[in-house]
Amino acid sequence: MPTIGYLGSGALATDSQRMAAFVQRLRELGWIEGRTVVIDYRWAEGRSERVADIAAEFVQDKVDLIFATGTEAALAAKKATALIPIVFPVAGDPLGSGMVASLARPGGNVTGLSNLAADLAAKRLEILRDVFPGLNRLAIMANVSSPGSVLEMDEFQEAARALRLEVIPLEIRRTEDIAPAIESLKGRVEALYVVGDPLANLNRVRINTFALVARLPTIYVQREYVEAGGLMSYGPNYAALFRRAADYVDKILRGAKPADLPVEQPTQFDLVINLVTARALGLTVPPTLLVRADEVIE
Repeated sequence: MPTIGYLGSGALATDSQRMAAFVQRLRELGWIEGRTVVIDYRWAEGRSERVADIAAEFVQDKVDLIFATGTEAALAAKKATALIPIVFPVAGDPLGSGMVASLARPGGNVTGLSNLAADLAAKRLEILRDVFPGLNRLAIMANVSSPGSVLEMDEFQEAARALRLEVIPLEIRRTEDIAPAIESLKGRVEALYVVGDPLANLNRVRINTFALVARLPTIYVQREYVEAGGLMSYGPNYAALFRRAADYVDKILRGAKPADLPVEQPTQFDLVINLVTARALGLTVPPTLLVRADEVIE
């Protein structure tokens, strides 16, 4: 049986929904755990150094394919091997990060799906301004250990400058950085943009708790943060991306080359709004924005 090395940048507790979507799609394609395929799950729990260690372990174990669940994981796997096929279900900028040679023909041993995280930064800023027409000053928080997060932070700051908005960047590298970073914003900004990555995802309840105490509206890249108490999110459906990535794995296990499988980009994006959080912050979300929302948590 072929072995898939599942390189989880986060943790099972936070990523189980996406993982289940991936495994279910594999089953539909005939790859059943323990019968036709082995999946070796290993979790980095948001630690960059552990991501590189797991990638090296999979190379040493000679797995047949590495399923790297994010930008940082895919880059670490690519650095560890130029031979074992690598599939990523989400990546912020596969081309800009050097993961692939081109989207149409990736070349090398890496392919997968983009989540357009950096490209959508301006759109999220637009949504924030719909809620706060007089928005002047906001903060962006990102794990600067993650290349994809740094890229998204840069894109967001560029979009904000074009609108003559003042941006306060918050750089985090570990869980302990989150509380003091958010507490430093009290009375200084009107909203907080949080760049999604495994570290932020692991701490999404913590981030939302501190943001609520600081009376800060938040916007994110994915719905899980809003389900955990954030105000809004706008981005692709991650479970759907993980399902689609299983199709890539299927093709490669049946003989296709990653170099010949184009990197796909999402076409459907979800706007999720948490009215419970809005009420707690004393905010009124414009009816025009609520009508556009794909999901409203009440």
